[in-house]
Amino acid sequence: MTNSTDFSLNDLSYNNDGLIPAIAQDWLDGSILMFAWMNMDSLKKTLKTKEVHYWSRSRSEIWRKGATSGNIQILKEIRFDCDNDALLLFIEQKGSGACHTGERSCFFNKISDFSINEVEKKENPLSNECSELFNRLNDRAISPKKESYTNYLLTKGSNTILKKIGEESAEFIMACMKNDNSEIANEAADIIYHLQVALLHKDVTWREVLEVLANRKK
Repeated sequence: MTNSTDFSLNDLSYNNDGLIPAIAQDWLDGSILMFAWMNMDSLKKTLKTKEVHYWSRSRSEIWRKGATSGNIQILKEIRFDCDNDALLLFIEQKGSGACHTGERSCFFNKISDFSINEVEKKENPLSNECSELFNRLNDRAISPKKESYTNYLLTKGSNTILKKIGEESAEFIMACMKNDNSEIANEAADIIYHLQVALLHKDVTWREVLEVLANRKK
């Protein structure tokens, strides 16, 4: 159940330049894609067209994300924080990615081990753990390691993978019958892992699964 209250764009807290910070987040896996600024006019255009428009401080004009590159952003949902001074946009990113460098996310630099002296590049933006797991499994499939259990399963193929899913499902059921929360969580994690290996083996992405789940909410 949701509680609706009257709201106006005037209720948002803009800075002295009439701007408000906006974070764009992938609507399915939660990846943080980019940061930009919006003003009331760009917000109005975004809400009207369902395509995200930002405010360019360097050009002093509204810009539709992807107008040149084709990497447009489709608005799925928009929220603001408790102080009314920051926006969170849940978007569907079209094209190659949100960053002008061609990366999916602008946040691809990581400060290594909390050291100010070293930065490493992360290919995949941080998202939920299930999506992160699938990315790691996909990386392992691309770059196999000799002692990798994942590569062992992928090499053995469908029969071995599906057998493991059956075994883990039975163990999950037993854990539920024992009412052991810790064991239930562990067995559920095992099912998800082997399920993702099966998806990878069949060339089905985790994102395709998330899209099905998103559509089932309607």
